[in-house]
Amino acid sequence: MNTDPRVTLATAPMSALQILAVAMTVGLTALDGFDVLSISFAAPGIAAEWGIDRAALSVVLSMELIGMALGAIVLGAVADRIGRRPSMLACLMLMTTGMAMVTVARHIPALELWRFITGLGIGGLLATNNAVAAEFANLRRRSLCVAFMAVGYPIGAVIGGSIVKILLRDHDWRAVFYFGASITAAFIPLLLLFMPESVHWLAQKQPPNALERINKALARMGHMSIEALPVLPTQARARAASDIFSRGMLLTTLLCALACFFHMMTFYFILKWVPKIVVDMHFPATSAAGVLVWANVGGATGGALLGLVSQRVGLKPLTIGVMLLSTVMVTLFGRSSPDLNELSLLCAAAGFFTNAGIVGLYAIYAQAFPTHVRATGTGFAIGLGRGGSVLAPITAGLLFNQGYGLPTVATYMALGSLFAAGVLALLPLPGSRAVHHLVEERQ
Repeated sequence: MNTDPRVTLATAPMSALQILAVAMTVGLTALDGFDVLSISFAAPGIAAEWGIDRAALSVVLSMELIGMALGAIVLGAVADRIGRRPSMLACLMLMTTGMAMVTVARHIPALELWRFITGLGIGGLLATNNAVAAEFANLRRRSLCVAFMAVGYPIGAVIGGSIVKILLRDHDWRAVFYFGASITAAFIPLLLLFMPESVHWLAQKQPPNALERINKALARMGHMSIEALPVLPTQARARAASDIFSRGMLLTTLLCALACFFHMMTFYFILKWVPKIVVDMHFPATSAAGVLVWANVGGATGGALLGLVSQRVGLKPLTIGVMLLSTVMVTLFGRSSPDLNELSLLCAAAGFFTNAGIVGLYAIYAQAFPTHVRATGTGFAIGLGRGGSVLAPITAGLLFNQGYGLPTVATYMALGSLFAAGVLALLPLPGSRAVHHLVEERQ
């Protein structure tokens, strides 16, 4: 009888419970896409009601991004320490509280605080989600499941943007956060009912009652129980979250973080500047919003397709390839004529490849980091990557203010994807097909 449940999950077909758990990670990632776009829609209403200027509003908007970066780094490490399930529940509670309390804020510091808390929850959830999608998938479908998880972001942006438009038609900006808090809270009982603790985490950490919890999870997945926990070497028991900075893993950690940082510069240039660029071409704001929707539709399509292709093509060269094409398409977008159809097409193509690159990075993190630091390593990379998301609109704005035209600015911002591709080329990625690596990486 096999005594390592990780081998069972690696080699057996995925059960309904495993598929449902991965589907939930898609929905949870969509909350990020919804929240990022919803605050953009709500910001004009907040500014008008409170009479605040753009400088004060920009601080409010940045607090969430700061929270997301810190949450990814800190709460990702917490997920590796206390478990995936309790960490995700805590993040959902932070997000629900933050969104709900925004509606009763009466001054700027309170608004900044609650947006920061919301960002903490989102950042921690993104880091943990990546680990959960990888650990509930079997070996054959791991990259595909992680890719689908990451595709939740543009899906949430598209669906959330459509819902927000309807809400703001008849209600003030608070309705956006009432809706967001309600949807986020609804995931808490779903997670409690349908997502057991990760078997990979239980087998690695072996907390009290680990054998009983593993067998309950295996039974729900339709697998045979095990009689004893896998035997862990002494060095495996001494592992810690700080291992991402150890001699054997430091290079991987830094390269993953740098690739995310550079590519986020290009990705968020498209997301943040497209509406302004389209309006400057003398199109109405509604048309600008439509072009941005096409960027997210292209992003969802590109991410899903990358996941499917990764079943037959190596993940690392595939991700490098889409990043190179991202460089090309963002450059071409900057040279578009003032034609709405052409802008929409090029923006969709740019979104296709930029988001496919993001999805590829998430899947690479699932391979690059072993179980005991999977959420920590992913969180660190995402946290530093959020630095790129903060600098992207600022850098583009400075270039525009220096008198550079759109073709030049787009070319410079497209270099982020090119640099990220070069960084990935240096990344030592372990073989994704090796069962022994999936079972207990780097014992």
